[in-house]
Amino acid sequence: MMKMEKTGVCAVAFIEFHNVGKTYRTGEVEIQALHDVSFEIEKGELVVIVGPSGAGKTTLLNILGGMDTLTTGKVVLDGREVSGLNKKQMTEYRRHDVGFVFQFYNLIGNLTALENVELANQICKDPLNAEQILTDVGLQARMKNFPSQLSGGEQQRVAIARALAKNPKLLLCDEPTGALDYQTGKAILQLLQDTGRRTGMTVIIITHNGALTAMADRVIKVRSGTVSSVQRNENPQNIAEIEW
Repeated sequence: MMKMEKTGVCAVAFIEFHNVGKTYRTGEVEIQALHDVSFEIEKGELVVIVGPSGAGKTTLLNILGGMDTLTTGKVVLDGREVSGLNKKQMTEYRRHDVGFVFQFYNLIGNLTALENVELANQICKDPLNAEQILTDVGLQARMKNFPSQLSGGEQQRVAIARALAKNPKLLLCDEPTGALDYQTGKAILQLLQDTGRRTGMTVIIITHNGALTAMADRVIKVRSGTVSSVQRNENPQNIAEIEW
């Protein structure tokens, strides 16, 4: 979808979902995970996608990240129809354009924090300096530690650093604080919020916690496999001010 800027020039959204549907088939059984999903996201926004368990949030994120394919509709990122990419192009898209942060950290246990981040750098076209990124996420003194020597919050910071070091266009976070205690989770959300503001990167966070919508530039509510509302927040709060 196109819209008019104040200058009169047509602007294209950074991310566009057009009537996206996803149906899973197991034998003769069909499960409709998504239907008629449409929304737009602007470049540099911090977006919270919120909804109950089973609403389709992760399926939506996986389609955007190129880890799953859609059944119907179209997805566009930065003017490129990613839903139309072939297998090789999709691998390149995941490798270069998207950073992923999951609920569980998926670190390699026999590599140090620094080596985990450097591993991601080896597959990217224009990676950022691994040591600098680890410093940026507050782990300058823990670079030589193995995952088993780090707390849950520190491991999640390594996972975020690994995603950021790819220098992606888009950072996708699927329940990134789900395995963390309250205070550690708030610190991770603060890091994500600060990172988006500092770098101008588009950050999307999936959560079932409605309180987190206050931190977002845009809130997308998902229910029963479709988008129930999209709201632009003109005054997003700092995560430190939000309690739940």
